[in-house]
Amino acid sequence: MLDGAAEKRVRVETLGERLGALRLCEPESIATMRRSLERHGQLSAVAVFTTDDGVEVIDGFKRLRAARVLGWRELRAQTLDVDLVGAKIAVALLHERPGLTEIEEGWLVRSLYRDDHVTQPEIGARLGRHKSWVSRRLLVAEGLDEAVQADVRLGLLAPRAAMELAQLPRGNQQPAAQIVTRTGMAVRQTAQLVRDLLAQGSDEARAALLRDRLEHPGPRSAPHPARRARTTAEWILADVATVRRAAGRLEGRLLAQPLAVFGPRVAEVTAHALMDLVPVLGALGRTVERVAAAGGVA
Repeated sequence: MLDGAAEKRVRVETLGERLGALRLCEPESIATMRRSLERHGQLSAVAVFTTDDGVEVIDGFKRLRAARVLGWRELRAQTLDVDLVGAKIAVALLHERPGLTEIEEGWLVRSLYRDDHVTQPEIGARLGRHKSWVSRRLLVAEGLDEAVQADVRLGLLAPRAAMELAQLPRGNQQPAAQIVTRTGMAVRQTAQLVRDLLAQGSDEARAALLRDRLEHPGPRSAPHPARRARTTAEWILADVATVRRAAGRLEGRLLAQPLAVFGPRVAEVTAHALMDLVPVLGALGRTVERVAAAGGVA
C-alpha cells in the first residue's frame, strides 16, 4: 500500500498519534524497537497522512515512541493520500500479513462505526470482510468491560485472555480479570476460569465463585527453595538497584508516548497513579539524603 508514496524526513515532534488508540503498543515491544533502532537504524519508513491539524501516524507507532526515547529528532516517513476514514482502513490493510489482534480489530470497527458513522456493510466492503465479521468485532469492543480493555492497553492482560473474558456477562468480566492478573494466569488457565464461571447455574453462583477466587487466589508460581536470608545491607543495595531500574524504565515509557493515546479512562487512571507517586518519591529522597548524610556521605 506504500508503493509510490513519497518519502521524506519529518520531525518527530510534529507527528501525532490520533490513531494510536486503535493499536496495542506494549512497553516490551517498544524496548525491542529501541534496541533495533540503536543497532540498525530506521529500516522502514513510518506511514503518515496529513490533516488540517498536522501530520498523523498510520503505521509505525513503536518506531515513533522508541525514537522519542532515544531523543531522535527526525524519522523517514511516507505520506498516504487518504482522509481520516481511509487512514483507519489503512491501519488494517497495512497489517494484513501479521494481523491485528481481535481486540484491535474491534477498536477499529467501533471507531469507524461510532465516530465516523460508516455503516457496517461499508466497513466490511472496505476491509474485505463479511458483515457478520464486522458485527462480531463491534460486539467485542462494545461488550468488553472498559476496565478490562484498560488492562489490555496497559499490558496487564493479554489480548487473547481478554477475548476469553469477553464470553462472560459484563458484570463478571472485571472481577475475573482481577483474578487473572493477580495470579498470573496463562490464556489456557483463563479459558478454564471462564468455563467454570459459565457452568454456574445463576448470576448469584457466578458471583459467589468470583468472590471465592478473589479471596483465595491460587499461587502465582511454585514456591522457591529456601535461601540464605539477606542481611539488611544486602536488602538496601538490592532495593536501590530495583528503584534505579524501575525509575529508568518508567521515565522511558513516559517519554515514549503521551498518556492520551491510551484513551480517556486509561489516561486518567495513569495520571492519578503518577501524581500519587510524586509525594512518595519526595519523601524517599528526603530520607535518603538524611540517612546518607548521617553515614558521612556529603
